[in-house]
Amino acid sequence: MDFDWSLYTATPAAETGPSPDEISESFEDPFSLRLLPDSPRFAEQARFFSLGRTLQGKPLLAVYTSTGKTVRVITARKMSNEESFFYDRKAKESL
Repeated sequence: MDFDWSLYTATPAAETGPSPDEISESFEDPFSLRLLPDSPRFAEQARFFSLGRTLQGKPLLAVYTSTGKTVRVITARKMSNEESFFYDRKAKESL
């Protein structure tokens, strides 16, 4: 999977949030979740959500677009407690 970091590096989240390496690790997490938006605002702009953990176990949420070959990360942050709970529940269901 190829990543395009042009949108992410231009945001304030890039300075204070997770590094591109951490984000790409979260996409490679075998239990990562890719979610389609249920909001018309995000659906019109073809935005998707990824919940995953880094190799060190750091829980990350990323908003991205994809062409099928390239993932363009828009923003990323640490998962909230509710998002982390949801991720953990779904990971246990898949075992």
